[in-house]
Amino acid sequence: MPQASETEVLVAPTSQEVGGRLRRITTAGAIYDRLYADIVSLRMPPGMLLQEKRIADEFGVSRTPVREALLRLSEGGLVDIYPQSGTVVSRVPVQAIPEAVVVRKALEGTTVETAALTATADDIARLDAIIARQQAHAATGNASSFHEEDEAFHEAIAQISGYPGIWTILKTVKVQIDRARRLTLPVLGRMDNVVHEHIIIRDALAAHDAQAARSAMIHHLSAVIPDVDELRARYPDYFC
Repeated sequence: MPQASETEVLVAPTSQEVGGRLRRITTAGAIYDRLYADIVSLRMPPGMLLQEKRIADEFGVSRTPVREALLRLSEGGLVDIYPQSGTVVSRVPVQAIPEAVVVRKALEGTTVETAALTATADDIARLDAIIARQQAHAATGNASSFHEEDEAFHEAIAQISGYPGIWTILKTVKVQIDRARRLTLPVLGRMDNVVHEHIIIRDALAAHDAQAARSAMIHHLSAVIPDVDELRARYPDYFC
């Protein structure tokens, strides 16, 4: 198979990106994006061995951009690199989750409070469309698509607030929360609860009630992760 250019590639926008334009990223960036998505979604579960050669062959590149992508994932706490043994998907560090929730509450409490003061009818319509898609995914039990729309909801609020960079920061901070949440969404009724909590936040924004919006967001984020000890007991190989 001929090797692709290892400088730049064009990729289609994700469902959460606005404008529909192609994004220009490096080959290492494209590999990182794919592996990141697979790890966070648990398509690549904790403990899975990642073989450089297999990844390089799949993308039609040398091992150099693969190593760059794996190093970046390692820096983000998503893979463990053992020089003599190889690279494996890291376990979810339990101790990182409470701190990440605190950071989310602080930053998203600010964005939702600000958004409540500036939200327009179009902004509320945008949130309504996201919630409608979440309801449809909840009805069919599509946890993966539901999670994508959950991300879109919180990102939209950051954008409405005028602080889109906060969401960029949070995506890094909450990555371990996202991995654990993938284990909770299949729980009966959890997706419906999330939708209900989003509706309460949406209604507070529509009413321009900053205090109610912040309170609803803090409550919502408090319920993001249930009993971590219970998750750890249920999936002992996934946590550390």
